[in-house]
Amino acid sequence: MPLDDFEEDDKKTAEPAAEVDDLEQGVDEVEYEPVEAEPTEEKAGKTGLRPLTEDDKKLKSKLKKKEAECRALRKDLDELKDKYLRSLAEMENLRKRSERERAEYLQYALSDFLREVLVILDNFERALKNRDQADGRSFWEGVDLIYRQTLDLLKKKGVRPIEVAEKRFDPAVQQAVLTEESDEVQEPEVAEELQRGYWLNERLLRPVMVKVRLPRKRETE
Repeated sequence: MPLDDFEEDDKKTAEPAAEVDDLEQGVDEVEYEPVEAEPTEEKAGKTGLRPLTEDDKKLKSKLKKKEAECRALRKDLDELKDKYLRSLAEMENLRKRSERERAEYLQYALSDFLREVLVILDNFERALKNRDQADGRSFWEGVDLIYRQTLDLLKKKGVRPIEVAEKRFDPAVQQAVLTEESDEVQEPEVAEELQRGYWLNERLLRPVMVKVRLPRKRETE
């Protein structure tokens, strides 16, 4: 290849380097202008929002206070609800405990009384066991003693016999189990006491069983 051709090729390869130098020089010469931030009012105007007025600020402050009050009220409500549920549970437990104690009381209320009755029962058993070894008088004295022990026990518990002082029939405390007509009476009266009645404190425990005489019915002519 001739020498001239090589020189031309060298010129062609050198030309791009010169162009790069020109670009670098051009970049260095570019000047940037600072961008200033737009005012808030102008920005708000562009976004469609208006700036807050004094009334808006007051309303916003009141809203925050109401929200705080709502949170406080909600907290109080939760506390009251918790206390109510606790009280309800305590009342239910108290009711169940009272029912259990009442059932136990009714089941064992007569324990003291029955222990005293057992003492009398023991005396009965001893009397019956030794009746063949004792004479008739001592046996009946033992029975009388047991009878008086029973009356004393009932008296301690508020039980007392109903005394029939008058012959006049009193249906409030007497029950007629037998009746007979008689010409000697003008109104019903007690002819015989068949079974004793008893008071329990001030209440009627059992009426007196009696035989009553009634005025005879006159046949009309």
